[in-house]
Parts: sequence; structure tokens; C-alpha cells
Amino acid sequence: MSDTLTLELPISGMTCASCAGRVERALKKVEGVRLASVNLANERAHVELAQAMDPAQLVAAVERAGYNASLPDAPPVDPAPALLRERLALAAALVLALPLIIPMLVQPLGLDWMLAPWQQWALATPVQFILGARFYLAAFKAVRARAGNMDLLVALGTSAGYGLSLYEWARTPAGGMPHLYFEASAVVIALVLLGKYLESRAKRQTASAIRALEQLRPERAMRLRNGVEQDVAIDQLRLGDQVVVRPGERIAVDGTVLEGHSHADESLISGESLPVTKQPGDKVIGGAINGEGRLLVKAQALGREGTLANIIRLVEDAQAAKAPIQNLVDRVSQVFVPAVLVLAVLTLVGWWLHGAPLEQAIINAVAVLVIACPCALGLATPAAIMAGTGVAARHGILIKDAEALERAHAVNRVVFDKTGTLTSGSPTLVHCRAVGIDEDTLLAWAGSLQKASEHPLAKAVLSTCAERGLALETPSDARALPGQGISGTVQGHALALGNKRLLNELGAEGLQAQAQAWENEGRTLSWLIEQGDSPQVVGLLAFGDSLKPGALEAVAQLHERHISSHLLTGDNQGSAQAVAQALGITDVHAQVMPADKAAAVLRLKADGVVAMVGDGINDAPALAAADVGIAMGGGTDVAMQAAGITLMRGDPRLVPAALEISRKTYAKIRQNLFWAFVYNLIGIPLAAFGLLNPVLAGAAMALSSVSVVSNALLLKTWKPGGLDGKE
Repeated sequence: MSDTLTLELPISGMTCASCAGRVERALKKVEGVRLASVNLANERAHVELAQAMDPAQLVAAVERAGYNASLPDAPPVDPAPALLRERLALAAALVLALPLIIPMLVQPLGLDWMLAPWQQWALATPVQFILGARFYLAAFKAVRARAGNMDLLVALGTSAGYGLSLYEWARTPAGGMPHLYFEASAVVIALVLLGKYLESRAKRQTASAIRALEQLRPERAMRLRNGVEQDVAIDQLRLGDQVVVRPGERIAVDGTVLEGHSHADESLISGESLPVTKQPGDKVIGGAINGEGRLLVKAQALGREGTLANIIRLVEDAQAAKAPIQNLVDRVSQVFVPAVLVLAVLTLVGWWLHGAPLEQAIINAVAVLVIACPCALGLATPAAIMAGTGVAARHGILIKDAEALERAHAVNRVVFDKTGTLTSGSPTLVHCRAVGIDEDTLLAWAGSLQKASEHPLAKAVLSTCAERGLALETPSDARALPGQGISGTVQGHALALGNKRLLNELGAEGLQAQAQAWENEGRTLSWLIEQGDSPQVVGLLAFGDSLKPGALEAVAQLHERHISSHLLTGDNQGSAQAVAQALGITDVHAQVMPADKAAAVLRLKADGVVAMVGDGINDAPALAAADVGIAMGGGTDVAMQAAGITLMRGDPRLVPAALEISRKTYAKIRQNLFWAFVYNLIGIPLAAFGLLNPVLAGAAMALSSVSVVSNALLLKTWKPGGLDGKE
């Protein structure tokens, strides 16, 4: 809704899906909150408000739930110190736990290296209560909030093993060697810390796309004012300021080139690997790298209004959003920890009632507590979404929300707009036919008449003349013929160039059959007429909208994947059929009014999952009506707002690429959820039946989280296929 306010709150202290769910529920209870969505992977809460409110109320609600939150405008926290602390704690835990576990490993070899009870206790206690204090603190907060989380399971499980060891040690006669479990508790904590450290490092890698984009923001710019260059901070610039960009520098602002010629590397912004030519009148994007020439740029967008800021905002929104499949995880996480606690109690009671020693029953219950891994469940979906949207953004594909990402994998029909999507949107000279003169003379005469014209058809003729190296002269007696064309004298010939109205006005005839054939193709025609007592047609020019490079390959790639292509356009039937025939599209809907485009998309949705690709205001209703809307780069803001996916450059081959990264990301989500559920479905029963000791359970739990995030990170190697090596 247009009146909805949104906030992003950084959250800390979450360790599993249960934590994320509890933070969500705490935020939703605050009056005025319309929607709250918490992402465990990037540790942020996306909150939609029905009314303006003090963000401190939301922070307080999160803290009452047992977690920490920061205000939206708080400076970002550098994660490096926290990672260093985790690394030091992990190293200390491993150093202390290693002497406890080595005797167990060498015992089958006949070596008796078992430490004395007091030595085991001295090594295990710092691990349990100093390095493991984070688990006790988080568990206490969870219990205080009448909820459970992973930390509660770890704290209960390791405390039971540590307490059982103290009991066995106390009841053993002096000089005896009791069976202790200090090593199990210490190693479990060390393994969990290892898993959390690897998980933190991996999560930082999933957010690397955002960091790479943020690093493109220059902090200073060279402002030109009254002929004097001034080095100023970016936030001192104002709209309309002139900014000097030297060779090799990052362009500081979005704007228009006033002076200079150069190339710009926009690869990290648009995904376009080749440098883009820049000259006076061209648009430039803040964050791009200037090439070999000095540019003078007029600032037209600053700060949060710039293209780079908008890209970062879109990627952050997509990474914070929940895919519909995450709802299953949310429902499971609400009952997961309580269910595990019940299973642990049942394991303890069951083994004890069946005659097992109490210590064996406790150890099996501890294994149940330790193997349970809500972390993997909580990370499965967001880690894949963060990696997928990040790598897509690096290649010029902006996925605005997780729902579009999830839907796109199932698309089996793609509906293309024509102008500006599959075609360039600007006319080119397609055919020409001369009568009594050669083609070069025809083009030179037509080009000379149009030498000073800014009309799109004139530009097409002049472009062709330039390609052929034809010499043009300035016509004499040149004058515009409103609604008809232009007339003038070239090389002593009185000429007129214009449309059918001009032809009829002058009473000239010629090339009627050819004109009719080209009109049936949907071409726009111009006649060149030599005037006199009996005006004669000396040439016919046919103009058409040229296909975009890559349009044919894009449609072919879709067909290879058994995705049908459809053309939906407001243009005439002939023009639409010409484009469709050139691309191999058989289903064509021409002369469709903007209001009817959405209805056409809805009809196609009845038999499949439909993606609509467009770039104009008239495409917005159809983009919104489709299962997935894809807006082409360079299109209108309205189209981009209505679409779930935006392509940063107008290359049609990015359409199959967007569907491919969606398919791969969704596959990773399913793989992650499968493994997360499998770890628990297999591990918990094994632990309950005494087939898994706490040390192996701790290793499996740590491995589950790391494997889920690592699997998601494989998406970072993805590159769109069929782009001639472009990244």
C-alpha cells in the first residue's frame, strides 16, 4: 500500500529459526505494526507500519523477547571484531578440548593416555562456563521469554554431561578411575563454536554482493564552480552541480555528460562487461569507472535517489524477504525445540524403564538434545536467497522480492512486448529501391534533404549514409511540409521526400506493388519524388524497428528449455508478424490496447505460469498481472515498480538468464531444506536409540549448518549462459 511505512532493524543474538520466529512475533505484537519479517541469514528485520511510530518501541519489543536490535539509522557495525572474538574463543576451546578427546581416540590402539579426573575437570570447566557462557546467556533469555532455541538445547545437553561427570567422580572411591563425560561436553561446545564460526564466515560471503555495491560509492567528488575545481564530500553536492571526473576515477553522481569523450566501465552496476561510450548528452551512473577521457557531468540524482542506491535497496529488500516455501520452516520452528525437549525426556525415561543404567539414559538424552539442529532449518532458505539474488545483481539482474524468485523457476510461458523489449525502439532503414538512379544517389539525395533534421526517420537515413561514406550537401530552398515531409534542391534537382499524403498531393506514381508489400510487413514508407511538370517517384525508403542484439538467441534459449514465447504489442499486425517471424515466435497478439494487455496475460495464465517482459508505462498492468513481471533496463520507472525482476540493461538474453538463476536458487532452497530435515529425521532417532554419542551428535549438528550455507554459496559461481562470454 502506498501509505505503508517500512523500517529495517539490525538484529543480533539470534541463533536459529526459533529465534527468528520469536523476534517476528514480538514485533507483530507492537501496535501499528502491519507486517514483520526476520531474516536469520542477514540478521535483519523488515517491518511494515500502518502509521508513523518511534523505532525505539520496536527495539524495546525485540529486547523484551531476549535479543538485541539497533535503530535503523545507527551506523553499521563492523563484523571484523566479532569474527576475531569468535576465532579466539574457538581456538581456546579446541586447545582445551583436544587433550580430552585424544585419549579416547588412541585407546583402541592399546594406549592408555587417560588424564586424571581433576585434570579433565580443569580442562572442561573453562570450556563449559567461560567459552560456553554465550549458550547459557541465550538459553536464559529464551526461558525468560517462555520459548526455546538452539542455545537451550546445547546448554541443557552439555550441562547434563558435565553434571553427570561430577556425580560419577564424587561417588568413586579415592584412587578409582570413574567413567567421565567431561570430554563429551567440552568437545560438543568446541564443535558448536566451530560450526558457528564457519557459519558466520559463510554468511558474510552470502552478503558480499551488497558490500561490493556499497564499496562503489565514492566518498568525495571534484565540483566545478565558477571555473574553480573544489574537492568536496559527496553529501555537499546539490542537484545541478557540475562534477569533474578524471580518467580512472569513479563517477560520483548520476547525471548527464556536458563535456568530454570517454568510456565507462559499468560492469558491477549493469553487468555489462564491455566499456560503454560516453559523450556530451549521454547519461552516466554513479559508481561506474571513467575510462581514458576527462568528463564534466551535471548532477541529476544524489544519495538515495541515485541508481546505485536504488540497486542496493532492491537487493537488500529481496534478501530480507521471505519466499513462500519459508512458511513451512516457520511452522516447524515454532514447535521444534519443545518437541526435541519432549523427545529427550522420553529417551531418558524410556532407557531407564528398560533397565539401562541411569548414566546411559542421560547420555542418550544428551545426544538427542545436541543433534537437533534448528540452525540448518533457519538458514536453508535465506542463505540461498541471499546468494542467488547477490550473484544475479552482479550480472545485471535485480530480483526485487523472494516471491518472484520462487515463482520464476516454474515459468513455462514468456510474453514479450515488442518495441523497446525485442526491438530497439528506434527506426532503421530496412529497405530502399531506386528508379532511374542508383541506391547511393538515392540515399545521398534523401540524406542531403534531411541533413539538419532531428526526425527519427531522418536520423535513420543519415546513419545509413554515414555507414556507406556518402557525401552530403546542404540543400537550397529547403522547407518543411507539415504533415507530409520536406522539399529542397539538391545537385540541381528539385526534390521532395515524404509520406503517402505527399505522394498523393503531388500526383506522383511509381513502385506501388513494392510499397504494398513493404506495408504488409508493417514498414513505414517514405517516397523520394523529383518535382517538375510531371513529378516522378525516383526512390522508395522503408523503415522498421530493428531487432535488439540477442533477441533471437533469447527466444531460442527459451525454446530449448521448453518455455513458449508469445508476442503482445499495440503495433499493427504486419509489424508484429515481421518481428515474430524473424524470431520464431508463432503466437502473436497485435493491436492490443494497454488496458487489454493484462487481460491477455490472465488468459495465458489459465494454462501455465507466465512471465511478462516489458519496458513501458503501457506494460505496467500486464507486468503486475503476470506471475512474474520482468522490466527491461532503460524502461520507465512505472514498469520497474510493477515488475518483480528488473534487468539492468536491455539485453533480451537476460530474460532466460533470470529464469535460470531462479531455477538454480530454488533448487538450492529445496536441497537445503531436504538436508536440514534429513539431519534431524535421521539423527534424532539414532541418538534416541543410543546409536549416536554426544560428540558425534555435536559434530553432525555443526556440519549441518555449515553444509547448508556452503551449498548456498555454490550459487556464487553461476554465470549467465549464452552472453558471448559476458559476465
